[in-house]
Amino acid sequence: MTGKDKQILEELKRRLCEIAEVLDLRLYGSRARGDADEDSDMDVFLAVPALDDDLEDRLREVSWEVGFDHGVLISMMIFTRHEMEDTPLRSSQLVLNVREEGIKI
Repeated sequence: MTGKDKQILEELKRRLCEIAEVLDLRLYGSRARGDADEDSDMDVFLAVPALDDDLEDRLREVSWEVGFDHGVLISMMIFTRHEMEDTPLRSSQLVLNVREEGIKI
Protein backbone atom coordinates (compact mmCIF):
# COMPACT_ATOMS: atom_id res chain seq x y z
CA MET A 1 0.00 0.00 0.00
CA THR A 2 1.38 3.37 -0.96
CA GLY A 3 1.25 6.50 1.17
CA LYS A 4 -1.38 7.94 -1.18
CA ASP A 5 -3.48 4.78 -0.81
CA LYS A 6 -3.25 5.07 2.96
CA GLN A 7 -4.37 8.71 2.82
CA ILE A 8 -7.34 7.81 0.60
CA LEU A 9 -8.36 4.92 2.85
CA GLU A 10 -8.11 7.00 6.02
CA GLU A 11 -10.41 9.60 4.46
CA LEU A 12 -12.77 6.88 3.25
CA LYS A 13 -12.94 5.30 6.71
CA ARG A 14 -13.53 8.65 8.41
CA ARG A 15 -16.39 9.45 6.03
CA LEU A 16 -17.93 5.98 6.24
CA CYS A 17 -17.84 6.12 10.04
CA GLU A 18 -19.88 9.32 9.91
CA ILE A 19 -22.85 7.41 8.49
CA ALA A 20 -22.45 3.81 9.71
CA GLU A 21 -20.76 1.63 12.29
CA VAL A 22 -17.79 0.11 10.50
CA LEU A 23 -17.05 -3.39 11.81
CA ASP A 24 -14.27 -4.14 9.35
CA LEU A 25 -12.63 -2.21 6.52
CA ARG A 26 -9.87 -3.79 4.47
CA LEU A 27 -7.90 -3.04 1.35
CA TYR A 28 -7.39 -6.15 -0.77
CA GLY A 29 -6.37 -7.01 -4.31
CA SER A 30 -3.48 -5.57 -6.28
CA ARG A 31 -3.03 -2.47 -4.12
CA ALA A 32 -2.81 -4.60 -0.96
CA ARG A 33 -0.35 -6.98 -2.66
CA GLY A 34 1.74 -4.08 -3.98
CA ASP A 35 1.47 -5.03 -7.65
CA ALA A 36 -1.01 -2.36 -8.74
CA ASP A 37 -0.35 0.02 -11.60
CA GLU A 38 -1.55 3.61 -11.80
CA ASP A 39 -4.84 2.55 -13.42
CA SER A 40 -5.68 -0.19 -10.90
CA ASP A 41 -8.90 0.18 -8.97
CA MET A 42 -8.90 0.16 -5.18
CA ASP A 43 -10.64 -2.97 -3.87
CA VAL A 44 -12.22 -2.37 -0.47
CA PHE A 45 -14.11 -4.76 1.80
CA LEU A 46 -16.58 -3.26 4.27
CA ALA A 47 -18.57 -5.02 7.00
CA VAL A 48 -21.40 -3.24 8.83
CA PRO A 49 -23.90 -4.46 11.47
CA ALA A 50 -26.94 -4.14 9.20
CA LEU A 51 -27.72 -2.76 5.77
CA ASP A 52 -30.75 -1.43 3.95
CA ASP A 53 -30.97 0.07 0.46
CA ASP A 54 -30.69 3.65 1.69
CA LEU A 55 -27.58 3.00 3.75
CA GLU A 56 -25.97 1.01 0.95
CA ASP A 57 -26.60 3.88 -1.47
CA ARG A 58 -25.06 6.37 0.97
CA LEU A 59 -22.01 4.18 1.59
CA ARG A 60 -21.45 3.71 -2.15
CA GLU A 61 -21.88 7.43 -2.76
CA VAL A 62 -19.19 8.21 -0.18
CA SER A 63 -16.79 5.71 -1.76
CA TRP A 64 -17.43 7.20 -5.20
CA GLU A 65 -16.88 10.76 -3.92
CA VAL A 66 -13.63 9.90 -2.16
CA GLY A 67 -12.38 8.00 -5.19
CA PHE A 68 -13.37 10.81 -7.54
CA ASP A 69 -11.59 13.39 -5.38
CA HIS A 70 -8.38 11.32 -5.57
CA GLY A 71 -8.65 10.05 -9.15
CA VAL A 72 -9.10 6.39 -8.30
CA LEU A 73 -12.01 3.98 -8.74
CA ILE A 74 -12.95 2.46 -5.39
CA SER A 75 -14.66 -0.91 -5.80
CA MET A 76 -16.33 -1.61 -2.49
CA MET A 77 -17.92 -4.87 -1.38
CA ILE A 78 -20.34 -4.38 1.52
CA PHE A 79 -21.42 -7.19 3.82
CA THR A 80 -23.41 -7.36 7.03
CA ARG A 81 -22.37 -9.04 10.25
CA HIS A 82 -25.06 -11.69 9.63
CA GLU A 83 -23.68 -12.48 6.16
CA MET A 84 -20.15 -12.80 7.53
CA GLU A 85 -21.05 -14.94 10.54
CA ASP A 86 -24.18 -16.94 9.71
CA THR A 87 -24.20 -17.71 5.98
CA PRO A 88 -22.05 -19.79 3.64
CA LEU A 89 -20.49 -16.54 2.44
CA ARG A 90 -18.16 -16.65 5.45
CA SER A 91 -16.29 -19.54 3.87
CA SER A 92 -16.35 -18.34 0.26
CA GLN A 93 -13.01 -18.10 -1.51
CA LEU A 94 -13.44 -14.35 -1.96
CA VAL A 95 -13.95 -13.72 1.76
CA LEU A 96 -11.11 -16.08 2.66
CA ASN A 97 -8.81 -14.16 0.28
CA VAL A 98 -9.85 -10.82 1.75
CA ARG A 99 -9.17 -12.09 5.27
CA GLU A 100 -5.80 -13.53 4.22
CA GLU A 101 -4.39 -10.77 2.02
CA GLY A 102 -6.49 -7.81 3.11
CA ILE A 103 -4.93 -4.94 5.01
CA LYS A 104 -7.11 -3.79 7.90
CA ILE A 105 -7.78 -0.06 7.85
